[in-house]
Amino acid sequence: MTDPARARFIPTWTLFYKETLRFSKVWLQTIAAPLITTILYLVVFGHALGGHISVYPGVSYTAFIVPGLMMMSILQNAFANSSSSLIQAKVTGNIIFLLFSPLSPTEIYIAMVAASVLRGTLVGIAILALALLYLQIPLLHPLWIMVFTILGASGMGSLGLIAGLWAEKFDQIAGFQNFIIMPLTFLAGVFYSVQSLPGVWQHISLFNPFFYIIDGFRYGFFADSDVSVWTCLGVSIAFAGVAGLFAWHLLDRGYKLRQ
Repeated sequence: MTDPARARFIPTWTLFYKETLRFSKVWLQTIAAPLITTILYLVVFGHALGGHISVYPGVSYTAFIVPGLMMMSILQNAFANSSSSLIQAKVTGNIIFLLFSPLSPTEIYIAMVAASVLRGTLVGIAILALALLYLQIPLLHPLWIMVFTILGASGMGSLGLIAGLWAEKFDQIAGFQNFIIMPLTFLAGVFYSVQSLPGVWQHISLFNPFFYIIDGFRYGFFADSDVSVWTCLGVSIAFAGVAGLFAWHLLDRGYKLRQ
């Protein structure tokens, strides 16, 4: 990389480093807390239902829910990273330093979404590492696992930017997360296969983009899924693309930033 090219990348890298440093400084809250929550889910659901439910042949129910819990945590933490960073900067007034910087909307978008992807990925890796200590979980298609991790986390990082730009106080971010993100992730097949649902609920689940992200991600582990992995890929790309374009458009307009 030539010096001029490297110089053009420095502002984006600097913001990315700042965002990474922000969540790594409070790793007990951003990394350890989701890990503990996932352990509780595994203990409660695995113990209560593990001996009564079988979804894929040769796969225990506890192993089945691990990828779903991983992706649920990845999505929620990617969203939380960008949304909390932006609303905190707006509420405290620090957003002015970002607006006065030489960063373009594209550079801001790339840096903040990349940091969200990193945080979500680290949480997912931590959950998987812990689960592998106690469970036999195959990793049949690692490339699919990585693809859906990046698509899901980047889409949610973009959605977090949208929420952070729209919100004017922390309560609105919490409401967005509690009434939209949380229900959609829980109802996306984390703890069950949608094939086990009654017909009408199966059709309703197909309108949930998080279902395709989780189902495609689970395919990477077990080479089995409720719908075609290519359908999951297409919907995941569309979700990440639409959310990303909309987030970039709002940043470019300075929506609720330049008031």
